[in-house]
Amino acid sequence: MARKKPAVDKGFVMFDVVYQDGARTSNRKVPSADLGGLDGDDPARAFIEGQDRKIAEMSGNPRGPIKTITRSPGQ
Repeated sequence: MARKKPAVDKGFVMFDVVYQDGARTSNRKVPSADLGGLDGDDPARAFIEGQDRKIAEMSGNPRGPIKTITRSPGQ
């Protein structure tokens, strides 16, 4: 009989982001080390906004403001 391998912390948490213009992005990775503690998932917003700024600098297409951030289902 095969043994199950122990669960391994993947090191990141996936989030779905909805922007004020109605656009949606799914499965945005945020390091799990940045989350938790008293702030819960609040640091995810700052991390994703930072990702959006980097993407906007490279592409020249800025993203609108974030409306909501929720953890992706299935985690």
